[in-house]
Amino acid sequence: MQKARRLVLILIYSIIWGGFIAAQNATANIALPDAPKREMRAVWLTTYESLDWPKSKANTQEGIAAQKRELCDILDRLKAININTVLLQTRVRGTTIYPSEIEPWDACITGRYGKAPAYDPLAFAIEECHRRGMELHAWMVTIPCFKTNAAQARDKMSVLKKHPSLCIRHEGSWYLNPGIPETADYLAAICKEIVSRYDVDGIHFDYIRYPENAARFNDQTSYKKYGKGQTKAQWRRNNITRCVREMYNAVKAVKPWVKVSSSPIGKFDDLSRYSSYGWNAYSAVYQDAQGWLRESIHDMLFPMMYFQGNHFYPFAIDWKEQDAGKTVAPGLGIYFLSPREKNWALDVITSELYFIRSIGLQGQAYFRYAFLDANHKGLYDFLKDVYYPYPALTPTCPGRDSIAPCTPQGLHNERYANGMRLCWEASDDNSGQVRYNVYASKDYPVDITQARHIVAVNIDSCAFAYNNETAIINGLNFAVTAIDRSGNESEAAQISTFETAYTGGQFLPQANNHLLLPSLSPSPEFILLNDAEGRMIRIRPYGRAISTEGLAGGYYEVRTLDEGGRSLKIGSFIK
Repeated sequence: MQKARRLVLILIYSIIWGGFIAAQNATANIALPDAPKREMRAVWLTTYESLDWPKSKANTQEGIAAQKRELCDILDRLKAININTVLLQTRVRGTTIYPSEIEPWDACITGRYGKAPAYDPLAFAIEECHRRGMELHAWMVTIPCFKTNAAQARDKMSVLKKHPSLCIRHEGSWYLNPGIPETADYLAAICKEIVSRYDVDGIHFDYIRYPENAARFNDQTSYKKYGKGQTKAQWRRNNITRCVREMYNAVKAVKPWVKVSSSPIGKFDDLSRYSSYGWNAYSAVYQDAQGWLRESIHDMLFPMMYFQGNHFYPFAIDWKEQDAGKTVAPGLGIYFLSPREKNWALDVITSELYFIRSIGLQGQAYFRYAFLDANHKGLYDFLKDVYYPYPALTPTCPGRDSIAPCTPQGLHNERYANGMRLCWEASDDNSGQVRYNVYASKDYPVDITQARHIVAVNIDSCAFAYNNETAIINGLNFAVTAIDRSGNESEAAQISTFETAYTGGQFLPQANNHLLLPSLSPSPEFILLNDAEGRMIRIRPYGRAISTEGLAGGYYEVRTLDEGGRSLKIGSFIK
């Protein structure tokens, strides 16, 4: 059955891919997947050697301000193309970009190893991401520490000095030894420190694996001590899985809603018809990443699929087939678009993007920011103008919580000097962690299932400002939902910006056997339905949607009474 399913998916791949290429060659239009309402759109933001950020050093107040401006500019660039998740390198190589009691400061912040700046870069980054409705996942480089030639410069905070028994040399670098059980405890303590202190949305494990050329990794002593009858390959996979399990449990014990992910090698293992040519997650570096999904010690994966052609598509299908109902968002090697790298054509990446959506994978990630910002081959423009035309919510990650917050109550407009804003009451949720999404449309009620209606996501406050004139001229209606940190979304509260003064000249819209009434000012207590002869045939409490079921076909007027008992016409409709 498993082989049959894979063959079916490979056939689907062949049809989709062949059709796409044929259409491109014929310069024809083909039906491509619409932008979904939920999609992981992530970017790796590298701090190692300041490759992406920061370029300025935080040694003075001016330097701190410049470093902050750099980050804000980056986040604005990402927000402009509707990126919703930043994977910020937080643990670099046995060093951090936040004040840690476990490990020293990385040199990227101040230019000097171990030197603290006069601000907290991680706290600032989280605040600025959340201000833009974006998630921040703290990216941890797990197993590698640093080059052996840098060991002498490491102070007493270094893991090599504090916990030498956990460290092992391999081909010019120091690594944590996954075969020592205490290594998992050490990494779990770092996770707990970050999650306890910071309002991160996720913890992301990078390099949670054995290093390249693992056959030469000198762990024979620890294997003899802890192997207990396992083959070395089984033992190594179990070591990595133990680290993952301990880190996952440490995160969830503090904040169950924080999403746990990693970036395994992009090919899980050899497939029946496609070889990984010796470079895969399961056999080469001992990552049982698909097993982590099945065991539910991961919420999502970002496999590093920095390949093209048959090195990409069949393996993407395999990730989808084995996703265990979790989010898998392939990491794309956009650096290969650079003329200084492999000089790929743009359609290598765009074809992969459309294929990802076609087979139901739930997003993608880009390695890394600088190559996206550089707009190599026009990728940034393509994402902005074509592939990400609307914002998107991140995929749901229910984990231990699948209960949506309560629908926002008291939704209303408030006018002020330069416009208007929506306001609502705070929603309740079993987790206590609530944010809000805003939708807009000319139709009422607003269909919140459509990505094109999303205006803003993950708002922290119970208010959203908008341009009053634009809303009314365009005839916009709004909807507001509450969303918790696991992605569970409430039903929508609905409101129209259009207000009538009971002039009664308008025909009223209908949908699904309901008459849709405008927002009335002042709001009446009830409405009357009169037939074409002026006879009152129904009286109903005022509401934005009034059932028309049971009415005979014909012309009707909608009225109400003012305080003096005079009849005021609201509008009319034809059943």
